[in-house]
Amino acid sequence: MNVQAEVSFYPLRTESIGAAINKFVNTLEQGGVEISIGPMSTRLKGEADEVFESVRQAFAQVAEEYPSVLVLKLSNSCPE
Repeated sequence: MNVQAEVSFYPLRTESIGAAINKFVNTLEQGGVEISIGPMSTRLKGEADEVFESVRQAFAQVAEEYPSVLVLKLSNSCPE
């Protein structure tokens, strides 16, 4: 099933949020799903399992180093 997701990643208790966000986005880009980076969130399109795995891997990478909050909205009915 194809889905679209909007994800917002917020690193906490760090002065350099850019490094954490870049690490998160770079990991998403390696996940094999289509991504579109916006100023406040990133949109992903692809097969549901691939989208979930991309988000899981990206969060796991940064959460080891930074306390974090991740907001995810997911739909299987958004128009392309």
